Amino acid sequence: MDQGRRKDKVNKIRVERKHFILSLVCLVLGFIVAFSYHLTQIKQQNEKHNLSDKQYEETLGLRNQLIAEEEANRKLQKDLNQKQALVLKNEQDLSKETRDFQNLADDAEKYRMFIGKVKVKGKGVKVTLSDGAYDPKDGNVNNYLVHEQHVFKVVNELYVSGAAAIAINGQRLTSRSYIVCNGPVITVDGVPYPAPFVITAIGDPNVLSSSLNLTGGVKDQLVNDNVVFTLEKEDEIVLNPILGS
Repeated sequence: MDQGRRKDKVNKIRVERKHFILSLVCLVLGFIVAFSYHLTQIKQQNEKHNLSDKQYEETLGLRNQLIAEEEANRKLQKDLNQKQALVLKNEQDLSKETRDFQNLADDAEKYRMFIGKVKVKGKGVKVTLSDGAYDPKDGNVNNYLVHEQHVFKVVNELYVSGAAAIAINGQRLTSRSYIVCNGPVITVDGVPYPAPFVITAIGDPNVLSSSLNLTGGVKDQLVNDNVVFTLEKEDEIVLNPILGS
């Protein structure tokens, strides 16, 4: 019976020993698991921290690059504004030169027109001077003829009133033209023309006709000299250039 008790006691010690060993193993395993988890958390935190630093560095690099590009853009914009101002100045200078050249071309065309080098056409007036009806009682036929001074009065008045071009019986006048009376005919630049004398002028018809019709003006003076004076406004007068001049 003592032997049976001893056996039970030994078995009980063995069971308790197994329980102790099992508890110790569980404790060690728990410690290992807890320590591993702690290490994992520390590692994740470190990795997270390291990733944030990397992102910060990348963000900082991008920001510095953006600042540099903005500075470069400002410099380029400044250069562009300067070049645009230079282009604008060049365009203005070119425009001024173009206007100057156009003015020179217009002046040249005007001078060619004045000296009879180009064909011209436009509105104007036609003045016809005819010999007056001879009165035998007067005894002097010259008092009824158109003389060069009569033609001169009309031509000068037309020029003063702004006529751009004038012709007598179709022959253009220039700054070197001369008119000479030779009996019943008038010679224009060496070419004789009999009466009636048709004087055509290009210009503003209203201005030209008004200046000739002034009271006491050219028309009244010629009528007092027995010259038959007629005036017509023309919508288009064509004057050919002087050839060989």
